[in-house]
Amino acid sequence: MTAIEQYLIDTWRASQQGAPMPPPPGRDDVAVLRAGRTYLQFRAVLDGGEARRPWWAALRRLNHAHGAR
Repeated sequence: MTAIEQYLIDTWRASQQGAPMPPPPGRDDVAVLRAGRTYLQFRAVLDGGEARRPWWAALRRLNHAHGAR
């Protein structure tokens, strides 16, 4: 059974029982990824490192790659 099929069954069941509707699949995926990134940055600071920002590092790599031509 796919996640969509399970979601439809849970939605139907919630409507029959008067319960709150379940969240759609994938709704909180980005929030989970952000929380994981924030936790890794937090752990890096506790370990004595710096809280790096992966987007800035990726942009820096791209700029150095283009500047090397």
